[in-house]
Order: sequence, then structure tokens, then C-alpha cells
Amino acid sequence: MRTERNLTRLDRVFARLDREPERPAHIDVPKMSRHRVALFAGTLAFYLAIVWLVVITSWLVRLDWQVMFFRPYQQWAGIHWFVDYYVVLGQRGPTAVMVAAWLGWRSWRQHTLRPLLTLATSLLLLNVTVGAAKIGMGRLGPHYATTIGSNEMGLGGDIFPSGHTANAVVTWGILAYMASAPWARRWLSAVSAVTSLGVGMATVYLGTHWLSDVLLGWAAGLLILLALPWFEPLIARAETAVFDLRDRWRARGGGTAPAPLSPVETPVRLKPRPASQNETAARTQSETVARATPRAPVYLSPGPHTARSERTPVTPAGSRRPPQTDRIVRGTPTARPLTGG
Repeated sequence: MRTERNLTRLDRVFARLDREPERPAHIDVPKMSRHRVALFAGTLAFYLAIVWLVVITSWLVRLDWQVMFFRPYQQWAGIHWFVDYYVVLGQRGPTAVMVAAWLGWRSWRQHTLRPLLTLATSLLLLNVTVGAAKIGMGRLGPHYATTIGSNEMGLGGDIFPSGHTANAVVTWGILAYMASAPWARRWLSAVSAVTSLGVGMATVYLGTHWLSDVLLGWAAGLLILLALPWFEPLIARAETAVFDLRDRWRARGGGTAPAPLSPVETPVRLKPRPASQNETAARTQSETVARATPRAPVYLSPGPHTARSERTPVTPAGSRRPPQTDRIVRGTPTARPLTGG
């Protein structure tokens, strides 16, 4: 008795994707609503407050020094190996490759470049904004601090805000941003927030960042995610331009125009010699004979005809005689009649 296999959740997902040969129409593009604008304004105020508290060497800087002197990597040395691996979730190279692979697969399945273009836009904004803030504020890290209790600003460092934290917020948060279902967007938002904060705490544990670096990096990454709807029209125009360019290349490649010859292969056109009166008469007579001679059908003469003397003789394989069942082959022993009594 044959029984059908029960479909798993992954099988149902692939079956649903197979029914989407074109770009799904139900995928909505996030817009800059009032709620998002309020979140953006609140995150920007939090960003500026962190910068101001560090610049004036407030209680936040004193907290940074207390955490640094606590040396978490010595207090909890048993989890050092795990933190070394976990902090990779905030490195730009590995995370960008993993997220780009998933979004690239979605782009191929849904016939749209929006996931990849959105990821590229967010990473570009991340490099520009966070990189400019790092260079502009020039804060030194805990391992390179010079004066106890100072904010270490303007000394040529590049750790404020934390790039690991901001990158974790953007790369993992882009999955929540691109989610089509509301429940998936909520769950992925929570997972990306916890992951990014965990990456920031891992850098504090290892002593590579101050606590204020992590808070500012988290706010910097969140600002990029909240500002992405403003760039959606630009992403749509870029997608249209890429598809138009692809269509032009396909149309150009489908033509039958001959490829240009190299200078060595360029034929030399000679000026034709004027034909004499006898040559003109002979050519006219040959054309008249050719028109009068009936041509054989194509299926009877597929190739050029050659004379019998010009053909290569072909020796047929085997014997030309018809098969004879009663003929005895020469050399076969036969039974002779016995003589005598």
C-alpha cells in the first residue's frame, strides 16, 4: 500500500515559492509613516545625547572607565572562546556575504532586484555615516587610552561609534525590513535587536570598545534602517534602469550583424576592370543557357555535382553475390561415401 509523505514546513515554503514565477504583488514597500518619523526623531535625539554626554565627560564616561577597570574578560574567562566566535556576527564581511546570499536567492525567485539594491543602499549609508563619525570624533579605545577619566576624543582613534554594533543592526535588521508578513517583521526585528546588542556587549567584554561606543553604534544602525523608506524611490529607479539595460543588451545580442573584422582580415576592395566586348558576349550567352537549363529539385541534388572521374572510388564491403543456402563454402570438410563392402 502506497502512502503519501507528510509535507514539512520547508516543503510548503518551497511549494509556495514555486507558484510565484513573477514578482509578487503583495510585497509592500515600507513608507515613511508618522510612527516611523517619530521613531527616527527619537533615535536621532538619543544619538546626539550620547555624543554630548561623551564630549562633556559626564557620568557616561566615568561608567566607561569603571567597566574597563572591571575587565570582564578576566572576570568571566570561561566564555572567552564563545565571545570570540559570537562577535563575528558583527563583522561586515561575513555578515554581508550571508545576508546577500539570502537576499540574492529571494531576488532570483521573485524576479526583482529590490532586496539586493536595498542591502547595497543600507551598507553604503552605513559606511558613509559611521565612517565619517569615527574619523570626525577620533576617539581612542580602552586598550589605547592615555589619561584616566578623560573622554579620549580627538586623538586619532576610530572606535566611536562601534562599527560592529552598527553593522549588526543594519545587516540583520535588513531581513526584518524586507519581510513581507507582519508577524515575520516583528520577530525578525526583535531577533536583530537582541543580536546587535549582544555583539556590542561582546566588544565591551573583549575590551575593544567603551560602553558608550556600543550605545552610539546601536543608534547609528537604527537610524539607517528607519531612513530607508526615503530611499525607496531611488531604489525603484535603479531597478528599472538595470532591467532596461538588460533588455537593451538582449536586443542587441539577438541581431545578426556580422562581427567587425580585424585590420589583418579586412578585405581589400579592388577597382573592377572594365570587361571587353567578347567577355560581355560570352557572359550573356552563359546566363541565357543557365536560365534555359531546368534545375533539378533540391532533394535530388543537395550538394555540388561532380564528374564520375573526379569521384573517389568506394569499394563495397562484403560480397556482391546473393546469399545461397545450398552452396558449400570452400575449405569446409565434407563426409565422403565409404567404398567397399
